[in-house]
Amino acid sequence: MSIYFDKRAIFYFPILKYPLKFAQTLKILITETIHPTLEQQLSEQNWVCTHLPATTYEEVSQIIEEYDGLVVRSSIRVDSALLEKAVRLRFVGRVGSGMELIDTAFAQQRHIVCFNSPEGNRDSVAEHTIGMLLALLHNITKSHAEMQQGIWQRNLNAGTELMQHTLGIIGYGNMGSAVAQRLSSFGITLLGYDKYKVGFATPFLAEVDMATIFGRASIVSFHLPLNTETHHIVNRDFIDRFENDFYLVNTSRGGIVDTAALLDGLHSGKVKGACLDVFENEKPATFSALEQEQMDSLRKLPNVVLTPHLAGITQNSSFKIADVLAKKIIQHFAQ
Repeated sequence: MSIYFDKRAIFYFPILKYPLKFAQTLKILITETIHPTLEQQLSEQNWVCTHLPATTYEEVSQIIEEYDGLVVRSSIRVDSALLEKAVRLRFVGRVGSGMELIDTAFAQQRHIVCFNSPEGNRDSVAEHTIGMLLALLHNITKSHAEMQQGIWQRNLNAGTELMQHTLGIIGYGNMGSAVAQRLSSFGITLLGYDKYKVGFATPFLAEVDMATIFGRASIVSFHLPLNTETHHIVNRDFIDRFENDFYLVNTSRGGIVDTAALLDGLHSGKVKGACLDVFENEKPATFSALEQEQMDSLRKLPNVVLTPHLAGITQNSSFKIADVLAKKIIQHFAQ
């Protein structure tokens, strides 16, 4: 079985290096709520920034032809229809890591540079990943909920130590490598797999193939972008291929996990527990009856730790992802 994902989706990649130096003023449209350091740094280049934090896709479509740059976060889809109207557009900046909302292939055809800033929140994601995992293995959330109800269950909540496990990291980009670096101090055996990278082994992590992870891992942590190759890669077949019952951690994108298959694995015991920061649908108001049923089932399980897509969000990372993106844009254009 091969696991497919495109590591380019989690890195800044210049599609085309323009030989021109921009003496003219760039007009940049900034959407959504973003740390003010981004606008400040771009404005210091004598570029004109328009910040519309509450704008919609439809509103952007009506004015995008006026702009040389577009900055988005997670609400505005930059699809081919929008890019067709962006006759002046030179770049799209994504504040954060995932590029699934941007049609990067179409942007490349139109010589539009695409940037993102995973370096800005990789520390936050790594800490959150490990925090969730420790909470699960040591029954912290379970015992906390019991204590709130006046229940004292000491021996029944005895956990398991990280150093007794073998953890497989799938996807060794900014997030996966940051998780591995921090886990190295726990004395845990670390395995790493990345279809698109080689030569990333370290003194604390072995570079392996998926067969090795299936055969040895007792914990698996996902750090993948969401695209056509990774959608539902965690399905029933994937889960059944593990030699050991295992814990699953997903702080990347919800769509890589088939929720129905995960619930089956949790109920059968093949998946011993799960840490989920991301979900297939992250808008509760739009849940279908099935999605609501699945979420209710996850919430009721004592061996599942849930957070609402918080891993990359801290008071520190909100500045860093904006700062990293601003510097990439400036470095590329202000030459």
